[in-house]
This record gives sequence, C-alpha cells and structure tokens, in this order.
Amino acid sequence: MTAIPFTRTAHPYRDTAVIDARAPRFNQAVVGTVALVAVLTGWWPLLALLAAQLGIGLSLGRRYCLPCVVYFELVQPRIGEGPLEDSRPPRFANTIGFTVLSAASVSYLFGVPLLGAALGASVAGLALLAASTGFCLGCWIYKVIAPLRGEHLLHLKPEQICVDCSVPRSEDSGC
Repeated sequence: MTAIPFTRTAHPYRDTAVIDARAPRFNQAVVGTVALVAVLTGWWPLLALLAAQLGIGLSLGRRYCLPCVVYFELVQPRIGEGPLEDSRPPRFANTIGFTVLSAASVSYLFGVPLLGAALGASVAGLALLAASTGFCLGCWIYKVIAPLRGEHLLHLKPEQICVDCSVPRSEDSGC
C-alpha cells in the first residue's frame, strides 16, 4: 500500500500568521480533558503543567507546544490540512487559558483549593465547549476587541496563500 502524498498550504511552524482551523480545536480538547481530570482528581499539578505548556508554546512557538506537534506531525498528515484561519484569536485564547491556569495553580499552592478548582473547571468547561462546538470564548473576545483596536482579521482561502513562500498574499508581500 502506497502512502498518499501530503502537501500543506501553510507550514505549521514557520507560517505563524495562519493556522489550520482544526489545530486549536485539537489543543482545546487536550487542555480541556487534562484540566477536567485535574479538577476531578484534585491533582492540581496537572493545571500547572498545562499552564507551563501554554506559556512555552506562546513564547517559543508551535514547535514547542506538545499538542500542536502531535496534531501537525501525527493527525494532520492523516486527515489533511483544514481551512486556514487567522492565528491571532486562538493565540489570544491561549493567553487567557495560560493566565487562568496559572491563577488556578497559584490558588492551590497557597491553600485556596476551592478557587483553584473553580478556575480549573472554567478552563476545562470552556476548552471542551470550544473543542466540541467550535465556539471559542477567547477567540470571540479577540474578534470583538480587534476592530476597536484597528486590527483586521485575516479571512483566507487556499488561493490566497502564496505557494512559493507560504504566506498570505497581499500587495505588500510581493506575491
């Protein structure tokens, strides 16, 4: 049996302006599941590990985000690339997740487990909601705030990605 050749429109680690729309949902499923396990079992260090993982991914890039690497290296080659979307809303949502998970971990650490559990459960619930329905509250907040800040979201179709350099086509890019 021969493998079907797989081509990407956008490189998952270099083309950071866009992302396969299914990658954030995969990440949300992982974060939501692990956060739920942490809250249900009371094993709060899992929340700290999730916060650390989100922080590392946000600061060093997708290549260092373990759920991202699993998605881009194992899942995406088997199911193909999904539609591309602006990566700023999921990144903003990850920043909120990082902040809330960090606060949950600190709450547990300083002896306020009820607050830690509530914060962890909110992340679990919102992440699992996003993974199962596609509605991401953090992304929605970004999309509401962005126009107020003068930012415009990227609405991309595959033909709008330059095949040679894998970046969104624009008059400025020269593609």
